Amino acid sequence: MKVFKFGGASINSIDRIKNLSEILQNNKGEKILVVISAMGKMTNALEKVAEAFFEERKEDSLQLFQKIKEYHLTQLKYLITLQWKRATNELQNFFTEVEWMLHDKPVRDYNYYYDQIVCSGELLSSTLISFYLNDEKIANKWIDVRDLLRTNDNFRDPIVDWNFTEKNAIEKLLPLFDKTDLVITQGFIGSTDENESTTLGREGSDFTGAVFAKILKAESITIWKDVEGVMNADPKDFKEAVLLENLSYKEAIEMAYYGAQVIHPKTIKPLQNKNIPLYVKSFLDTHISGTAITQKIPHNLPPIIIYKKNQVLITLQSLDFSFVEGLPVTSLHQILDEAKFKPNIIQNTAISLLVCVDDIPEKIEQIALQASSIFDIQIQRDLTLLTIRHYTPEFLERLTKNKEMVLQQKTKETIQMLLKEI
Repeated sequence: MKVFKFGGASINSIDRIKNLSEILQNNKGEKILVVISAMGKMTNALEKVAEAFFEERKEDSLQLFQKIKEYHLTQLKYLITLQWKRATNELQNFFTEVEWMLHDKPVRDYNYYYDQIVCSGELLSSTLISFYLNDEKIANKWIDVRDLLRTNDNFRDPIVDWNFTEKNAIEKLLPLFDKTDLVITQGFIGSTDENESTTLGREGSDFTGAVFAKILKAESITIWKDVEGVMNADPKDFKEAVLLENLSYKEAIEMAYYGAQVIHPKTIKPLQNKNIPLYVKSFLDTHISGTAITQKIPHNLPPIIIYKKNQVLITLQSLDFSFVEGLPVTSLHQILDEAKFKPNIIQNTAISLLVCVDDIPEKIEQIALQASSIFDIQIQRDLTLLTIRHYTPEFLERLTKNKEMVLQQKTKETIQMLLKEI
């Protein structure tokens, strides 16, 4: 058995959905669990619906959701003929789930409503694709991943209940493969023991694929993307970026930890535990070999460059110039935990703490407000965090030219620099 994960870019048009069916046809005869993301930028659109609802802008939220409905119904019209009516009814059921909520008033926190609304993107896209494939005589079964993947109720960042999820997968998912070679499900989402939807974090569909690959003891998992594979840098930032044909699990985890956008940070661990290869391949050209991520450690990797823009440096200085070790440091970590805010760098001097974070204004304001009783606070914006794995002096000089270095951390293999344009 294999797991294929298709991201939003791979299904953002009629032509790309047809391309997905060709990829599956090229693997005819294989048992494949197909994990589907929301179409294109649909998650962003649904986030706007959630925001409008939570701000009690009812009409705005309904109008925004109406556009999402119309988009999916238009896709359906062009994709599906034989089962058009049944497919329409299935989509309407998911539309109704969201609209019932939008006609209500928010009484719980934002993260809860975010998950209940945003989860519909994957349900809608996977339903469309399942019906389309059946219409094209590519037999498959569709299953709601919320009946399989159990999490706790820490909405937007839940913990997977592995034992319960494994039990569900064995009882409900595996038997479907006795009837068909293809099973279609959703990435990114799960549910609590109260049947409330949860989401696994942005790009969480990769993680979903890895969860089921581990449980089902899959031969491999392939993530289909609109790039050749994993590159040593984002080509938008670094024109000379090259394909990394082989990576170790460790290197992939390091890259994800430092902010590389290709692989979801939680994806690698379940695969490493069972030694399941992860392939990152291009759905635009399936002949390109892509990247293989395995236990094997490749030699002579080029420098791997990761940019994180829109960074903020928060400088916290003790009010009485006493040492910041001990209680102040502990207090800062508690404040960051409460805000659910992961720092990209923390560094301390005798009387100061330096914290580099993503520029999320409401969270920075929360941190500053809570920390102001302990620290004098200064905030510096419009910075870029540059991380280089396997760095060389030549690369450092080249990438820091005409930039002021605000902060630096360095190990034998990795250097991180917080930079400001001069």
